Amino acid sequence: MYVFRCSMAVLAGAGLALCSVNAGEWTRFRGSDGNSIAGESRHPTEWGENVNVAWKVPIPGRGWSQPVVTGDRVFVTTAVTENEEQPKRFDGGITPGAKDARQSDYQWKVYCLSLKTGEILWERTPFEGKPETPKHRGNTYASETPVTDGERVIAYFGMRGVVCFDLAGQQQWSKSLGSYPTQAGWGTGSSPLILGNAVVIQCDNDKSSFLVGLDKRTGDELWRIDRDEKTNWSTPYLWKNKLRTELVVAGGKKMRSYDPESREILWEMAGSGRTSVSPVGDDELLYVDSVNWFQGSPGRLAAIRAGASGDISLPNDKTTSSPSVAWSINLTSYRNSSPLLYEGGLYMLEQSGGIVRCFDAKTGKVRFQQRLPDSPGFAASPWSSQGKVFLLDDAGTTFVLEPGPAYKLIASNKLSDEIFWSSAAITGDQLLLRGQGHVYCIRE
Repeated sequence: MYVFRCSMAVLAGAGLALCSVNAGEWTRFRGSDGNSIAGESRHPTEWGENVNVAWKVPIPGRGWSQPVVTGDRVFVTTAVTENEEQPKRFDGGITPGAKDARQSDYQWKVYCLSLKTGEILWERTPFEGKPETPKHRGNTYASETPVTDGERVIAYFGMRGVVCFDLAGQQQWSKSLGSYPTQAGWGTGSSPLILGNAVVIQCDNDKSSFLVGLDKRTGDELWRIDRDEKTNWSTPYLWKNKLRTELVVAGGKKMRSYDPESREILWEMAGSGRTSVSPVGDDELLYVDSVNWFQGSPGRLAAIRAGASGDISLPNDKTTSSPSVAWSINLTSYRNSSPLLYEGGLYMLEQSGGIVRCFDAKTGKVRFQQRLPDSPGFAASPWSSQGKVFLLDDAGTTFVLEPGPAYKLIASNKLSDEIFWSSAAITGDQLLLRGQGHVYCIRE
């Protein structure tokens, strides 16, 4: 039994009727608030392959999408083909030695599992055929996290299309948004967001980028905004600050904030070229990150003050702050994992080397930088729960930190040797982790 409530609360002045599922459910990428904070969670802080694993369910194919949860239902997407190439992160998309995935027949699937038992309640295959666009062999054709509002689940499969099912598995609608080239043939990765009755999708590519709102009930296009952008992989973020609520859409050329109701630009700030990292914020500040479009490094991490307006771009790399920008810093690291903002610390994980950095969120000063033991690197986003910080690395080890100004490792929990590039989902006393071949439920 799931519980669904709909209120006519005003969205911080945006005038939108909001519907939401129970607090504590994990309904979209990085949780129902987009911040990866599970305030009321009671999931274990220690686990292993044979410790506190309530169930482990194999999922065929490849998908870096995060599980989402409403009530007792867990939704997972995947793309299935025969003889799938093993993922590799540090090479080009279509290069010598890399298989052209467009030559293979795929099935794009949505799975519904029981949260309690892991039983597969239903499985649907909304799309089949050969992909129209290539992908990086470290990417998948199901890297976008689905979204649910407690009545339906909506899965976005990039250039293949969007599909909506009710919770019983009956297809409600499907829609194609077109097929466009991406940078170096790397593919897509931006996840959808539900805003009022609209499913908001950021489709940044190398030909014709846009932000679109689809009616979540019918799939009809409600609005569209053309974007002067090339390929990005960031997910839109709803920033609820002390002054208003903003729809923030990160980009390589510009970081942009829109009024959620009128969709007029509130402010914009020049980026470093491209971005994979999704924004995060609190009442006072929003944190955005981008990198050099070709090399992937260096790039600027910036903290933007609530109430900014107009063009707030900094004039050069030597200028680190302004009336609208509290602080900024140029980083030379490579990062795909979105940051965690928790108890005054901004936690950022590096793609290789197993390095965590913690910045003072108000000033940008580095609290600590630490290489974690035997960690190859990170793709999954960190999360917080029960007053602790959790970092899941590529090899399936989750490092548990005590938040604060100094590095303090509490525990490290190892699962199997499969690759873990998906972000976690948390609900109540349960933690869901997705590896390359399985979904795990961690529960005492």
